[in-house]
Amino acid sequence: MEEYQSINGVISLTMGASWASGINLYAALVMLGFAGATGNVDLPPGLEVLENPLVIGAAGLMYITEFFADKIPGVDTTWDALHTFVRIPAGALLAMGAVGDVTPALEIAAGILGGGLSATSHAVKAGTRLAVNTSPEPFSNIGVSLAEDVAVIGGLWAALTHPVVFLVLLAIFLCLAIWLLPRIWRGVKFVFRKLGQLFGVVDKEPPTVHTMPGPVLSPAGAGGDITSELERLKRLLDDGAISAEEFETLKRRLL
Repeated sequence: MEEYQSINGVISLTMGASWASGINLYAALVMLGFAGATGNVDLPPGLEVLENPLVIGAAGLMYITEFFADKIPGVDTTWDALHTFVRIPAGALLAMGAVGDVTPALEIAAGILGGGLSATSHAVKAGTRLAVNTSPEPFSNIGVSLAEDVAVIGGLWAALTHPVVFLVLLAIFLCLAIWLLPRIWRGVKFVFRKLGQLFGVVDKEPPTVHTMPGPVLSPAGAGGDITSELERLKRLLDDGAISAEEFETLKRRLL
């Protein structure tokens, strides 16, 4: 039983550190380092360096910087973009350090899984924040940022003290991420398309589709290549230019 709990603890710490690093790396480093330095948690040898006051101080300074940058619309998205090259490798390294003294193959496997998990949580965070930034007021942005800080601290606490509970919550998060990421990606493409049109980088779509009095088909759909017209309508649907209802209406007219 004790060995079972020990394995659960290692898996939970490995996955918890990776997941948290994808959302707020510096908060995760400060919490792990402080918990280890105060004796509340026995960190594995690979993570004992986080207990060093210099590491805690540097991570704390960066956390304070991110705390404010993460709550300014536009600045947070730039910050997330830059930290794509920081959070994901850090998540892999934390996972490798968390598994302790194991074989090189197991350590590399932990790094691969940790990097993948941190990439997933980072993608959910960055995509969600980009969508939130489309709102004209800053309060939703601040609220989401504070919720992320609480989630990281609470998630790591659960990973350290209640491994089974954390692993169940992590499984739920992964299921939500699988469902959410394609929708976030569609939203990201739509936002960048609109920005490209605003700055003249992307050509605007001709207004060929309208809800009222009815969508207009291109000449190809009026008796030409139906397959090409269906593909064009599918692209419009994927880009968010038409709704699913409009797509079905146009498809019925074609067929």
